[in-house]
Amino acid sequence: MEPILVAAAESVIAGRKAEAERHVAQALTAGLSPQSILTEGLIAPMAEVGARFERGEFYVPEMLIAARAMQAGLAVLKPHLAQAGVVMGGTVVIGTVQGDLHDIGKNLVAMMLEGAGFEIVDLGTDVGPEKFAAAVREHHPSLVGMSALLTTTMKNMQSCIQAIEDLGLRSQVKILVGGAPVTEAFATSIGADGYAPDASRAVALAKSFG
Repeated sequence: MEPILVAAAESVIAGRKAEAERHVAQALTAGLSPQSILTEGLIAPMAEVGARFERGEFYVPEMLIAARAMQAGLAVLKPHLAQAGVVMGGTVVIGTVQGDLHDIGKNLVAMMLEGAGFEIVDLGTDVGPEKFAAAVREHHPSLVGMSALLTTTMKNMQSCIQAIEDLGLRSQVKILVGGAPVTEAFATSIGADGYAPDASRAVALAKSFG
């Protein structure tokens, strides 16, 4: 691998935003392809971050700072990806369901998915069924991610799935749910396609849907 891409990857894993931006810019100046910078300099290190989390070597704070460094590098790269006609992975619509204002877990999943090459449409928090359904109709995502951190709001996931069903769009998307009170059994009971207990496994599950 090109030394500048090794440096970019290392800066992402270490969570050094300014370095990630600089190395991506240097790689572009050196004439490296936007695709190789994305794959080797940004996506590969985020996969390593996920692996370190799985092994218990990284925790949520380390994942967050790495994801922010990746996003900083990606911001520099994105215009060049568009010019080169490089298409990101599938689109993911993500949000915290109605009545719930928690967003740290949702944000981490969104950043990790972006680091895995997905295009993210983040609806934010307190997202009602109609907004989820409208986003599916507008953006044609391959995946919808729903988060809830409260037992009182997790039941709203079912209403969101129903709203997507009511528009006749349910067969077009996979629905992934997560959050502290959510379980695999609950996900199955509401008709979701999958459940992930953390951001790393959310990425693995999203990739498996592809």
